Amino acid sequence: MLTAAVAAAAALVIALQGSSTRRGRPGSAASLSANAPRPGSGSGSGSYSGSGSRSRSGSGAGSGCPCSSDGTAAGGPIEGPPGHTAVPILMYHVIAPAPAGAPFPGLYVTPEQFAAQMRALKAAGWNAVTLDQVQAYWRRGVRLPAGKSLVVSFDNGYNSQYTQALPVLRSLGWVGVENLQLSGLPPSQGGLGPGQIQGLLRAGWELDTQGFSHADLVTLDARELRHQVAGARAVLRRRYHVPVNWFCYPSGHYDAAVIAQVRAAGFTGSTTVVPGWASPAEDPYRLHRLRVLGGTSPQELLALIAAIREDPPAPPSYGT
Repeated sequence: MLTAAVAAAAALVIALQGSSTRRGRPGSAASLSANAPRPGSGSGSGSYSGSGSRSRSGSGAGSGCPCSSDGTAAGGPIEGPPGHTAVPILMYHVIAPAPAGAPFPGLYVTPEQFAAQMRALKAAGWNAVTLDQVQAYWRRGVRLPAGKSLVVSFDNGYNSQYTQALPVLRSLGWVGVENLQLSGLPPSQGGLGPGQIQGLLRAGWELDTQGFSHADLVTLDARELRHQVAGARAVLRRRYHVPVNWFCYPSGHYDAAVIAQVRAAGFTGSTTVVPGWASPAEDPYRLHRLRVLGGTSPQELLALIAAIREDPPAPPSYGT
């Protein structure tokens, strides 16, 4: 079941959704509660294991990877001056029908809905890239694929992200971003297994993290905060030999101390649950995302992406 802290986050984000709706946005997909409907308390008994050894070309400074910190190959071509175009980052959780009694059914997007949304985005000229690719474009002018770029991110590490989302993205020639939590969501409870994580990496996906256990970071002491942030990055880099350059705030909660720890751990930046487009002109440790809720039609999703383009920067803290 969801923890009390996560449930509290639900009320806060729903309130923000109401505010967004009052400004005239489509209300079907703006925001919801915590980062995911989780079967465990956040420090659950199942931990990921495995020792992946595949290095991804252009995926950063993982163990044994001759890459730069922004995810581009060391010595690779510089395509031009740093880019300035903002990009939307979509946020998904479970790609499956919501079971009866699910506490947050909006976080379940059916496979049919997801496929229709992705096809509509492709038809509208969008092309999915990774956060490392976006940062290489922003910092070094490394060219992005043709079309309008967006990021399709997935939180927590649900099995359906491999079984349902991966085939759809692969059919379009697209990649995703997996924000993995290392415990509390074992394969027996619908989480990704090590082989599936390797499968995502082989398909070109980027592996990032939400920390060990989806903990409410703003409530932790310095030692536990370091464990959740720096510790999780170290484990994933060692297991999968990829850079893990981006952090995703669990339930979207962060403050100055959390941001400082994320920066100290060597992350390039981090993502929030605050709607808007991610921009190179803003703090890379407070990047916007757009939560996509179940029942959102392809047309509504396209309209919502357009509606939030000019939203203000994310606040200095969230969930405190």
